[in-house]
Amino acid sequence: MAIWILPGIIILLVIWVIGMYNRFVKLKIKVDNSWSDIRVFLKKRFDLIPNLVNTVKGYAAHESETFEKVTQARNAAVAVSPSDVQGAAQANQALGGALRGLLAIAENYPELKANQNFMELQTALQSIEGDLGNARRYYNATVRDYNTSIQQFPGVLFAGFTGFKVREFYELDNPQEAQNVEVKF
Repeated sequence: MAIWILPGIIILLVIWVIGMYNRFVKLKIKVDNSWSDIRVFLKKRFDLIPNLVNTVKGYAAHESETFEKVTQARNAAVAVSPSDVQGAAQANQALGGALRGLLAIAENYPELKANQNFMELQTALQSIEGDLGNARRYYNATVRDYNTSIQQFPGVLFAGFTGFKVREFYELDNPQEAQNVEVKF
């Protein structure tokens, strides 16, 4: 009987290690997938912005400073490395502020607000902003779960040994920027 105890303990330990490793991998994949979702919604947002700028420009051509700010903020956000979570958060925070300025211009032009193309772009932007907000919340939840699992005992011992590292949350410097860009009709 005593002969089977040591191999049994070793087998249980191996099964436990495999289970822990697989849990970390599963959580890491969820984090990567949720970050990918954010990148998709950001791309949709980036693709929509030139059309929005051009539509507003047709009615308020003299607001060139605002158009430049939006274009520069968009280009800076597009240029952020796909793996740079904080860089993306900061660049998109600046882009959100620039978009607010662009949409504020529209408030001064009733004929622009009545334009069908502009209304469709606003609706699309509103949808993307909602999806992006949800994706950010989901990403942060997956990062929280992943980070918790690799920082709690006994996972902390195993995670360090196998190379699993803490991931960054998608955080904004300014709490007001955490709010989605408000699109008024």
